[in-house]
Formats: sequence, C-alpha cells, structure tokens
Amino acid sequence: MRDVAELQPPSPPAVAAPLDPASYPTRLKYLIFGIMAFGQFMALIDIQIVAASLNDVQAGLSAGPDEISWIQTGYLMAELVMIPFSAFLAQALSTRWLFALSAGLFTVSSAMCGAAWDIHSMIAFRVLQGFVGGAMVPTVFATGFALFSGPQRAMIPAILGMVSVLAPTLGPTVGGWLTDAVGWRSIFYVNIVPGAVVTLLAILFIKVDRPNLAMLKKIDWSHLIAMATFLGGLEYVLEEGPRHDWLGDPAIAAGAWLSFVGLLLFLERSFRSGGPIVRLTPFRNPTFAFACLFNLVIGFGLYSATYLVPVFLGRVRGYNSLQIGTTVVVTGVAQVLSVVIAARLSQRVDPRKVITVGLTLFAASLWLASYITEDWGFWALLGPQALRGFAIMLCIVPSVNLALSGFAAVELRYASGLFNLMRNLGGAIGIAVVNTWLADQTRIHAARMGETLGEAHRAGSDFVASVAARISQNGGDPGQALLLAQGEFARVVGRLALTSAFEEVFRLMAWLFLLALVMVPFCRPAPGAFSAPPAEAH
Repeated sequence: MRDVAELQPPSPPAVAAPLDPASYPTRLKYLIFGIMAFGQFMALIDIQIVAASLNDVQAGLSAGPDEISWIQTGYLMAELVMIPFSAFLAQALSTRWLFALSAGLFTVSSAMCGAAWDIHSMIAFRVLQGFVGGAMVPTVFATGFALFSGPQRAMIPAILGMVSVLAPTLGPTVGGWLTDAVGWRSIFYVNIVPGAVVTLLAILFIKVDRPNLAMLKKIDWSHLIAMATFLGGLEYVLEEGPRHDWLGDPAIAAGAWLSFVGLLLFLERSFRSGGPIVRLTPFRNPTFAFACLFNLVIGFGLYSATYLVPVFLGRVRGYNSLQIGTTVVVTGVAQVLSVVIAARLSQRVDPRKVITVGLTLFAASLWLASYITEDWGFWALLGPQALRGFAIMLCIVPSVNLALSGFAAVELRYASGLFNLMRNLGGAIGIAVVNTWLADQTRIHAARMGETLGEAHRAGSDFVASVAARISQNGGDPGQALLLAQGEFARVVGRLALTSAFEEVFRLMAWLFLLALVMVPFCRPAPGAFSAPPAEAH
C-alpha cells in the first residue's frame, strides 16, 4: 500500500493551482508515460492486425470487395480527424480524462466490432473506434515532453518512435495468428482486457493538468466540420483513388472537391475564429514547419515500405500471413536495437547531422531493395530490412526533437497533434502513391515483356507449347492443356512484370529520401535541444 501511495500524484490543494508534472517522482513519471505509451501501441497495432485479416472478415460478414475496404478507410478517416482535435479536448477535459475516455471507448468499440452482425454495423463501429482511439497517439507525445527534461526527455521520441514503427511490423503476424487460431472476431476481442487495464490505470495515475470545461461551450462547430470534411475527404481520396481510377471516378472526384472546400473553410476559421479547435500557430516556427515536412517524408517511407514488402511476399512469393510476419519482423528487431543509439546521438550530436545519416541510410536500404527478384525471401531481404529498421529511428528521433523541443504547455499539445497528423498524412499519401506506381509500372513492364517475347522468334509460343505437351503426356485433354499452359505463361509474365515494378517503386522512393536532404540545412534546432559532449581536459 505504501508503494502505491508513493506513486499517487500530489493531492490538489483547496485552491486549485497548476499541476507541475515535471516535479513528480521519477517512478511516477515513468508509470504515467508507460501507461500512455502502451495505449498508443494498442491503437496503432490494431490497424495492422485488422488489415491482415480482412479476407476472413469479408467472408464472415458476407461483404463485397468494395464494402470490406471501408473497414480500414472509415477507421483511418475518423482517426485523422481526432489527432489534431485532441489538443483542444485535452485542454477542455484534461489529459487524464481524455486519455481514459479514449482508451475506454476504444475498448468498448472494439467489443462492438467483434459483435458486428453485418458489414454496415462493422463500418459504423470501426469509425467510432478510429475516432475515439485517435486521441491516444498525440497525447502521449505532448505528455512525455511535459514530464521529462534533459537526458530523460531524449528517450521519449526514441521509445515512441519505436512504438510507432514496431506496431505496423508486428501487426500482420499477430493478426494472422489470431485469425488462424481463434477466428476473425478475436482480433477485436483481444483489445478488451488490455484496454480496460489502461483505462483504469489512466484514471488512477495520469494527473498532469486540470480541465477547463468552459471550453466545451465555445467549440467552433463550423471549424470542426470543415476540418472533418477536409481530412476525411482527403483520406477517402487517397485510400480509394488507386482502386478506382482517381478523379475518373465520380465519387472520388466529389470527395476531392469536398476536401478542397473543407480545407478553404478550415483555414478561414483557423485565422478568424475566436476559439479555433486547432491552432496553426506552431507553424510560425520555421524549424517546426521543416520538421513536419520531414515527418511527412518519414511517414511516406515508413508506411509505404512496411506495406510493400508484405505485398511482394504475398503476391509474388505466395507467402501466408505467418510467413510474412516472420520475414518482416527483422525490421522491428533492428528498430529496437537502434533505439538507444538514436537517443544518445540526439543528446550529443546536432539533430541535423543525425537525420542526414538517417535519411541517407534509409535511401540506401530502399536502393538495395530495388534489386529484388522473384526468388527473394527471408535471407535476401534481411540486409535491406535491417538497414531500414536501423535508419528509421535515426530519422524519427531527431525530427521529434526538432519539432517539439521549442514548445511548452498549450502550444506543445497543438504542435504534437499537427506533427503526428503529418506522419499519418505522409503514410496515407505514400500508400496511395506506391499503389499507383506499382499498378502503372506493372502494366508498362508487362507490355514491354510482351513486345520482347513477340520479337524473340516464337519464344513465348514455344514455352506455351512445351508446357501444353507436358500436361498432355500426363493424360490431359490437348485443348484443356493448351488453356492451362497459356494461363501458366500469363502468370509467369505477370509475376516477372510485378517484380520489375517493385524494383522501380523502391528506386523511386530512394530518390525521394535523397531529395529530402535538401531541407536539412534549413532546420535550426531550438536552444538546448541537444548538448554536446564535454570537452576533454588538457
């Protein structure tokens, strides 16, 4: 009982005074941060767990291919709206109650998803889950920077960066294993126990600020609706565009138009509203603006590369979820090993130098991956994936320090929300772009292969004839054998064309990261953002 009492935050005096979380005992600080970091991990890994099991969910709910995609699209649209809105809610409700409500409602909505009776109920519950869970991600960044200072603060972006990249890496493995072992509904029910524990611990220990309930009466609803229209429409266009010919589809074109109008109204209310729900004032700081651009690029590379490797292993190599998970886990292991290195470098070296090395190594890992062939598996991907896992931490840690070190109190909350929004937007843009690149490059390479085979003195016809002959020798019908041989030939060409497309996409992404180096000289770290090592005595 004594240990628990020692961990409790100080009781408020009769006259409410501002809380000073920086003065709390170190053990209590780490407990608060650990609770919130686990909540963030729970919200992030849920996206990838569900993504790995969409086919089983589709079969279980008798949903169509176009309907099932909304399970992810709806979640991401709602989450994207909540991330910047969370700074306002943290002020109004306090960090304690916002995080507890976010974790609690996330748990309840997870149970509702597991009990969904059709695709429409599932989509509705997933939208709710994404909206309420989105508050946990930026809140933990702001609280971590408020709790710690000096060398302890340097570990915050390293730990949270590891959580941000480890969750997408482990998600497919966990999702595939749960679905195979228990059933698809378990991927939602698995959140109930840890979610309930996080909610209870948040209520007991997260007391870092006081609520200002009067703010709830001053919500600028037009600002909120404009932001939801802008971000929700943008996410819809990015998610559905690659599958539906972008603006050639009327629904995509309408979503793009609504998003643009929402952006204009959002900007108008941001500058002219008496009580905006999102403050854009952090962008007045040039270092923060450049750090957000870095985070956009990092989100592009992180989510795109994490997406591309499983797609290659599934579509080209024919791996199942468990095989894919055991192959991509290399990246997560490298990330964990590089956390301490990235944190120590961020304390002792100019963050611009660290991020330069990180971007260069990330580009190198993508360039190595561009030599991919249809035979690549665990061992061939080991080097590029390990290098990418190590490099991403050298990108994330300094960019977080550059972005958030110059802010405090209320501004820190808004800066955290905007910064995290940029990474999510980068991921959404990245997946949409690489999907488009992949489809375009596959068509181009398939056409080139067709032209080459047509000029190669009947090479294609000879291949089909030889396969058909082997099938016929085993007692097959000659006509059916010819059709099977043609199908096999088409699959071989398609696999080769798709592999060549992966080569091109990895190479294009490598150039993008090298181009991002142009921004590095323009970032000036805030005073005290890093401390040089002491000079040697003479």
